[in-house]
Amino acid sequence: MPKPNAPHSSAPPSAGVGLALRFISGKYQGGEFPLSEGQEILVGRSSDLDMVLVEEMVSRKHARIRVKRGDITIEDLGSTNGTFVNGEKIERATLRESDRVLIGTSILKVVAVAGDTAAGDLEAVAARHETQRQAHARTGEAPRMSGILEEIPLPDLMQLLGTSRKSGVLVLQTDAGVGRIYLDGGAIRYAIVDAAEKLAPLKAVYRMLTWTSGKFELEPPNDRVFDNPLDVSVQEVLMEGFRQKDELDQLRDQLPPMNSRIILRTPLEAPLHELEPAHLDILQQSLNSPNLATVFERSKATDLEIATILLDLIKRGYLTSVGG
Repeated sequence: MPKPNAPHSSAPPSAGVGLALRFISGKYQGGEFPLSEGQEILVGRSSDLDMVLVEEMVSRKHARIRVKRGDITIEDLGSTNGTFVNGEKIERATLRESDRVLIGTSILKVVAVAGDTAAGDLEAVAARHETQRQAHARTGEAPRMSGILEEIPLPDLMQLLGTSRKSGVLVLQTDAGVGRIYLDGGAIRYAIVDAAEKLAPLKAVYRMLTWTSGKFELEPPNDRVFDNPLDVSVQEVLMEGFRQKDELDQLRDQLPPMNSRIILRTPLEAPLHELEPAHLDILQQSLNSPNLATVFERSKATDLEIATILLDLIKRGYLTSVGG
C-alpha cells in the first residue's frame, strides 16, 4: 500500500508527515490506510477493491476516495446505507484533517501520520480480527460498532448514529459509570445510567454528554419495553444538552459540595407560601435527601433547573448547607 506524500490543502503537513485514514471504530479499529498524491481508493465489500470492508451494511462498491493536488475527496457510489462525513450524509465531499467518515459500522478519521508509517497496518488489523469475524458468522451476529470516546466524543458519535438512522443500544463504559442509550432509526427512545436508574431518561442523556473518556459499543436492538418512552431526535437532544451544560458550568462553583447536606435555615424568616411549586419541590427533595448529590439524582427536574432553584432558595434565605 502506498505511503502518503501529498501536502494537505488546509494545513500542509511538515516534512516527513502525511495523511491517512485511521479506523477508530468497527472491525478494523486501529488500522490505518495511508494516502498519497494521485491515489484513487475504491471502498466496498467486493474483494477486488482497494479498501475491502467485509460487512452487510457496506455495498459491493460503496464509495470512492481520490487524492488530487493535495485535496482529498470522497464520493458515495449509490450505496444502500449511505456515506456520512461529520454526521452529514453526502454524495460528494472534501475531507480535511480530523474529519470523520462513517461507512457501515466503520468510522474513519483523517489523521496526520509519520511518512514511514507501515502500509500494511489495515491488513494486519483485519487479520487479527479474523477470529472475531468467524465467530460472528457462526452466531449470525452482525459486527458491532465500537471504539473509545477519546477518539470520537459522544456528541459526534450520536450525530453520526442519528443521521445514519442507526438502531440499537449504545453502551458507554466510563469511570463515571455505565450508560445505555436506546436508539430506533436514529431517534432516542430511552436512556439509563446504571448506577442511577431513577434518573429521567433525558436527564441521563445530558449526564452522559459530559463523559469524555471510556469505551462505547453499539449493541443490537432489543425488545425491552419502557414506561413513557422518548421519541426525540439526536439533534434536539444535543442542542438542549449543550445549552444546559454551558449554563450549568457557570453555576457549579456557586453550588455547595455534592456531599454536603441541605437543611432549612433557622430561624426561618422567609415565608414558605411565597414559593412557587417548582421551588417547593426542590426544597422538599433537599430536606428528604442525605446529600446534594442525591437531590440531583432523585429529582425529576433537570440538573440546570435544580442548580438554579437551589441557589435561589439559598440566596432568599430558605436553605443552607452543612458538611462537605
